[in-house]
Amino acid sequence: MNDLEYKHPPLKAATRNPKYNYYIMLLIVFGGFLIFGFSENVRGPAIPVIQSDFQLSQTNLGVLLALNSLGYLLACFFTSTLCQKIGLKWTGIAAFLSMALAGFFIFFSTTFPSLSASFFFLYIGNGMLEIGLGIMAAQIFTKNTGTMMNLSHFFYGLSSTVAPIMAASIMGWNGLGGEQFGWRGMYLFILCFSILPIIPSLIGKFPKENVEESSTLSYKSLLKDKIAWIIVAILSFGVVSELAVGGWLINYLVKAYQWELKDASNMLSMFFLFFMLSRLVLGPITDKIGFTRSIMFFSAFSGICSFAAIIIGEQGAILFAISGIGIALIYPTVMALLAKRYPKGTGTAITFTVTLMGIASVVGNLMIGFIIDFVSKFLSNGENELIGLQAGYGFIALLAVLCSLCCFILYRILNRRNELV
Repeated sequence: MNDLEYKHPPLKAATRNPKYNYYIMLLIVFGGFLIFGFSENVRGPAIPVIQSDFQLSQTNLGVLLALNSLGYLLACFFTSTLCQKIGLKWTGIAAFLSMALAGFFIFFSTTFPSLSASFFFLYIGNGMLEIGLGIMAAQIFTKNTGTMMNLSHFFYGLSSTVAPIMAASIMGWNGLGGEQFGWRGMYLFILCFSILPIIPSLIGKFPKENVEESSTLSYKSLLKDKIAWIIVAILSFGVVSELAVGGWLINYLVKAYQWELKDASNMLSMFFLFFMLSRLVLGPITDKIGFTRSIMFFSAFSGICSFAAIIIGEQGAILFAISGIGIALIYPTVMALLAKRYPKGTGTAITFTVTLMGIASVVGNLMIGFIIDFVSKFLSNGENELIGLQAGYGFIALLAVLCSLCCFILYRILNRRNELV
């Protein structure tokens, strides 16, 4: 039986046609990740323009991105509880609605504080959505977990590939009054699509984690679990490196090499193209060679590609895109690892891990902006911003390498215990 032949206990009494309902669940999970990819990665072309409009320093930009992560982090704290109180269905619907509402807030933002608050609200919705989708996917995909998790996140990669090009194009559209959409109109247009997944959400019957089983795993037990903390470190280093590319690559190419915004957006789209294809083609490899080995090898590959791109310079810029092959597999493979290692409390394990990852994401974005400004101003006397940009992006590459090193530690521990998955 393959994964598309739905026979999963939590849903067996949920509807008279379990197989039909399973397809509805696939539509919500795949569609949700598609929308999530758009909302996350249209920011690339917008950031240089936002920075210019509000006269932001690199540190200010880091603060803005850190506030995004802070909103995501806040959502991590309450989403699992919200799922238990009102269910996955209404949690997902609330996430989609809040993302659409954030589009209006961003559109009407006229000051940096109001823009920061709008992005903060958007990422609360993003966090709610990702946690909900993660819990749902873990409960649905009980066979070929690595393959199906990567397939789900393939749709995130698909929309992420299109997002920068689409965003740059929409920003140049003319509205009814003849004025360009700009980054405000672009965000409003894109985020209104968040309403669409609500339709299948209202139709489908959602899975519920077995309360009795999930009670066997608590946050207290995870706090004492060394393996859980290593997984947190792996996910934190890997995901901060991944998300930083969406936030900083276009800025790097525009400022360091004086690329046109369109060309820089195309390179970010190329990154997500490799990212998307990696999840589609290489996802099954994670089931074959093991989740831990997969993360270790692919995160190292990503870090090496990014370092090589920085060292080679503009001629090696394509390596920034190629690094997406490695970094793409980290998040979904860690989710598969959590589902297999903590089958009697996957929601708790995901919430614990992703919440702590959110803290790391806040710190990571702040550090990237600070490193760029510090190196540019103090180590080169403000005369060479390129050195600062290289240092900031070098930090992004270093995070991918640290992800691999942490995974090597995890591999040795699990191998010694004969617990590799």
